[in-house]
Amino acid sequence: MQVTITNLRKDFGATRAVDDISFSFSSGEIIGFVGPNGAGKTTTMRILATLDEPTSGDAQIDDVSIVEVPEQARRMIGYVPDALPMHRDISVHEYLDFFARAYGLAGTQRRQVVENIEEFTNLASIREKSLYALSKGMKQRVSLARALIHDPPVLVMDEPASGLDPRARVELRELLRVLSSQGKAILISSHILTELSEICDGAVIIEQGKIITAGTLEEIIKPEDEQHTVLIRPLDKQDDLYKSLLLMPNVAAANQLGNAIEARIAGSEEMCSDLLATLIRDGYRIVEFKQQGSDLESVFMDVTKGETQ
Repeated sequence: MQVTITNLRKDFGATRAVDDISFSFSSGEIIGFVGPNGAGKTTTMRILATLDEPTSGDAQIDDVSIVEVPEQARRMIGYVPDALPMHRDISVHEYLDFFARAYGLAGTQRRQVVENIEEFTNLASIREKSLYALSKGMKQRVSLARALIHDPPVLVMDEPASGLDPRARVELRELLRVLSSQGKAILISSHILTELSEICDGAVIIEQGKIITAGTLEEIIKPEDEQHTVLIRPLDKQDDLYKSLLLMPNVAAANQLGNAIEARIAGSEEMCSDLLATLIRDGYRIVEFKQQGSDLESVFMDVTKGETQ
């Protein structure tokens, strides 16, 4: 299953919320959709979920166009909005059962599907509770369960981790890994970039409606220059170590950070290994030597300006 977004554009009057963006993702992939507030993420996701029509461009799930045959595309997509609508007079089970009926499930099959989804999303114990009385985390679970009722091959999730406590975020990550292993293609937006880095296969960074960068996490995060940042914590003689590092030809820069030193090494990873060997040979007692890799959050800060349309 391949999801392909091609030259997608959406105008709201004089404002261009989505500006000619193109990217794709496939079955078994989790792709992070990242950008500042107002970047066009939600608009793009709503278009992909057939809730809005694009001004121009298209998105296809294999050969099914969301513009030409939205009814057919809709059955292939599970959409998780950033907030579950408020319902005071309906229970969790009634809500899921309603959507199962809406997707044409009936009788024993419908009951079995709803029960299985409740078990999978850990909602069985609160199935009789009112939606209105649920916590934010439980509402997000219900929203995910509703999106899975018709077993779609594609999931589009808009800030599903927003407002969740740490345990709920961990449980959501585990659910996403299971769904990915089942072959679902997942597009997920989030402002918690450190967590996206842990579960995503790739990312698309968008700002002012335009794609700034896209690719696998390795492609996005890998530094263009041959420099590596390492954190060095000695047992003692930190000032002497700092002075020694400044005199070494392959050390481009060094800064003291509390009881450790951060050094930028010019060259390959072998240079980092050689540096550690040199420090030990020179008598420095090193208790920590750790390469500080870039992450999605640092790349996001580097490539975006925080501007909106």
